[in-house]
Amino acid sequence: MTIEGFQKGTYQQQFRYRSYQPPLVNHQWTWDSPELHDLLSNANRHLGELNGLSLIVPDVDRFIQMHVVKEAQTSSRIEGTQTEMDEALEEDPEEIAPEKRDDWREVRNYIEAMNQSVERLKTLPLSNRLLCEAHRTLLKGVRGEGKTPGEFRRSQNWIGGATLADAVFIPPHHEEVPALMSDLEAFWHNETIAVPELIRIGISHYQFETIHPFLDGNGRIGRLLIALYLVSKGLLHRPCLYLSAHLEQHRAAYYDALTAVRTRGDLMHWIKFFLVAINETARKGVLTFQSIHEMRQRTAAQIQTLGKRSGNASRLLESLFAKPVVTSAGLSSRLDLSQPTVDRLLSDLRRLGIVHELTGKRRNRVFYFKEYYQLFAS
Repeated sequence: MTIEGFQKGTYQQQFRYRSYQPPLVNHQWTWDSPELHDLLSNANRHLGELNGLSLIVPDVDRFIQMHVVKEAQTSSRIEGTQTEMDEALEEDPEEIAPEKRDDWREVRNYIEAMNQSVERLKTLPLSNRLLCEAHRTLLKGVRGEGKTPGEFRRSQNWIGGATLADAVFIPPHHEEVPALMSDLEAFWHNETIAVPELIRIGISHYQFETIHPFLDGNGRIGRLLIALYLVSKGLLHRPCLYLSAHLEQHRAAYYDALTAVRTRGDLMHWIKFFLVAINETARKGVLTFQSIHEMRQRTAAQIQTLGKRSGNASRLLESLFAKPVVTSAGLSSRLDLSQPTVDRLLSDLRRLGIVHELTGKRRNRVFYFKEYYQLFAS
């Protein structure tokens, strides 16, 4: 099938409503558009540059965790949570205002689901089983925990509106979900067809969001699927592409592009939108890694001016690259240094312009590695 000739799905009559039945996707895909060839080439090039940098940056995993936190925070924000980056970095619920803990837990669950799933890819192929495991983690102890976490839905869901009667979109009937998801999983691993990986995951993301296989959390799992696919296929060795930032910035266009496939069969529009998102996000990721590399070299040189305190100051700085928003007490515990020693080191780093104080308090102050933090907070 050609992308240009894609035929939209059909509506099937159910009891008092009609559900959308998308066509299967596990087959050969071709296209004639020169523009799509160019977009695919640029996206692959920038993704390759990003992956290459992730392999050569020293201690890259501490920076990857910032990418994961950013992806979790932004993907959850698309769904309506109000957790900020400094809150998403916090691991202790007691440090979060009570009225914000529900949102915070959803973001922390996404971080856990991402880390857990990437680790599972070492022993388990990308599969519906893996997605269900991630979904179970995502909904653990949060507002959707009563909506069959870890299982495909066994009832009808809908998007928009208060009921099926006024829904904006009604996904496939729940009895169709197993077959549709089985077809999608087969598409990921079908070696008998020659479809570029970025085209496959672009089609797959659309298909997943259209199937809407879970009762809750489909948007977050659908975006998580993108990162997991890229890692599973070796396009990324680590999950360092946080696509949700681009999708949130262009949220209306994102939803419009998905809707255009369902209503007009305009798959080409969606694939072009998706490749632009990959290209722009990968390009920004390259600039972020380059900024981190330059920042590490510059701040390491500044630390050396501290003389005999430079050893502990270097340890503290490396800790800030892993978690750039901290308290003195938290650093004392993490680095196994006395509180007075940490306070003196923070004073040194403030004087050097590396660390800034956030709260303006005399006690229980919060410090942050401003320049590094802002790479991910913007």
